[in-house]
Formats: sequence, structure tokens, C-alpha cells
Amino acid sequence: MKLLSAIVPCYNEQENVEDFYVEFLKNETYFQQHDMDFEILYVNDGSKDRTVEEIKKLHEKDSRVRLVSFSRNFGKEAAMYAGLQKSKGDYAVIMDVDLQDPPSLLPEMLGWIEQGYDCVATRRVSRKGEPPIRSFFARMFYKLMRRISQTEIMDGARDYRLMTRQVVDAILSMEEYNRFTKGIFGWVGFETKWLEYENVERVKGETKWNFWKLFLYSLEGITAFSTAPLSFAAVMGVLFCIFAVLLIIVIIIRTAIFGDPTSGWPSLVCIISLISGVQLFCIGIVGQYLAKTYMEVKRRPIYLVKEEL
Repeated sequence: MKLLSAIVPCYNEQENVEDFYVEFLKNETYFQQHDMDFEILYVNDGSKDRTVEEIKKLHEKDSRVRLVSFSRNFGKEAAMYAGLQKSKGDYAVIMDVDLQDPPSLLPEMLGWIEQGYDCVATRRVSRKGEPPIRSFFARMFYKLMRRISQTEIMDGARDYRLMTRQVVDAILSMEEYNRFTKGIFGWVGFETKWLEYENVERVKGETKWNFWKLFLYSLEGITAFSTAPLSFAAVMGVLFCIFAVLLIIVIIIRTAIFGDPTSGWPSLVCIISLISGVQLFCIGIVGQYLAKTYMEVKRRPIYLVKEEL
């Protein structure tokens, strides 16, 4: 009998824990028909509400429900990594507890796995319910990543993904501290089938991802899977050196031939401010990569477990 591990990261999701369980169990008949068992592995990411208590209630009545609880909030990336590490299944699927990743797609996803695919990934074809400004920047991020990175990152890709054990082991072999799982999925490769579906809004509660957190997450992706910003900083330095030399030549010619004196302090202040801004920007780019290197060489654990059922 095959085993399916459903990995469900949770952060302050007490109202969604049982709803997800009920919705997931609607596939139980399909699992039985295909000689498959399952486990639901809730990963509590340092929740401050009654999320852990709700998961324990489910565990008491169904031993297929498991819990891994962190000592504090380590982030969704750490929760997904922990879930993959703790999963026991022949297949593993990562799902959001708010039901934005419909469990009803699982039979179709398993069908593609049976046809020989190593991985079945999902992507949204619409962003219904999202603020327009957030959707715009999300599309721009994916477009930028396709240009500057050699790793395939699909526009609208979700973390909702069904994988064979071989793919799971490949992902776990990448033990980097600064994790951007969407990029890791693309980097490990394997034959992947993409499923498209309309965006589903969360059933209860509010999203934990605000614009600032998404911006920082996008920086993680850029610095983790592209060195193009470093090249950009170097090119900017060369261009401004050329610009400075040309400007010196122009000033010498104007003064020698036309007797035109150099401009006063306003133009000088503007030029200095512009060049200083570009320098600080380039130093900031280098600083981002240096900071990521600093965190990697510390070799801190990606997460710490407080409790496990």
C-alpha cells in the first residue's frame, strides 16, 4: 500500500485546521480504491493562537494526523522543509491550510503521477481577490526572474505540489539556510506536469503575507537564484566612469575654446548626489549577497522542534 504525506504549514490558523481535515477526507474513497493510505502532517510555525490544540484534537480521533511544532516562528520555508523531512510517504504534497490549495485536485494530480510524471505542480491562472497593486508586482517579479535566472519559475506558481519520494529527497539534499522553495523546485528539475486552476480565496482568517513580507521574500528569490544584480552593479560602475571622463572632456573643451566657465555649485551637488546614490545602491546589492553568505556560514539549524506527535 502506497502512503501519501500531506504537509500543511500553519501559522495562527486555528479556524482552518479542522476545515482542511474535513475537506481532505473527501478524497478518502479515492485513496481506498487505489490502495493508498495517507497522513496529514501539520507543521505549527510558532502559532500564538489555539492552532496546536486544534491539531491535537484531530490527532486524538485520527492517528493519521501528525504534528510538528516549532519553538518559535521560523517562516513558511522552514515549515515546508521540516514537513518534507518528517514525511514518511511514497508521495508528498505541500498544501496551504486555508484551502486556497483545493484538495479536490489531488485525484487528478495522483493520476498524472501514475502516468510517469515525477512531480505535479499547480499555478493560478487568475488572481481574483488580490489587491491590484500586489498582483502587478507579483507578475513583474516572475517576469524579472525569468530574465535574470536560469531556473524555471512559473508565473502564478503555488507551493501546492505533489512529488515522488525521489524528488523529495533531491529537495532535502539542498540544505541551504536561505531557502526559496519555488526556485529549488525548478532547480532540481525532474519531469513536471503543470495544472492550472482559478484562484481560490481563503475560507477563513486573514493572510499572513503583507506587501513588505512579499517584497523581502522576492529578494530571497533573486539573491538565491541569480547573480545578475552583482553584474548590474559592476556595469553601473563602468558606465559612470565613462560618463565622468566624457564630462571632464566636455568641460575642458568648453573652457579652452569658448571660454565658458564651469557651472556653479547646483549642478555639482546634483552630480555628486546622483553618483553617491548609485554607489550606495550598488553597495546595498553587494551587502545583500554578503548577508546571505554570512547566514549560510553560521550553519544554524533551519528550524527547532518543540513538540512532535
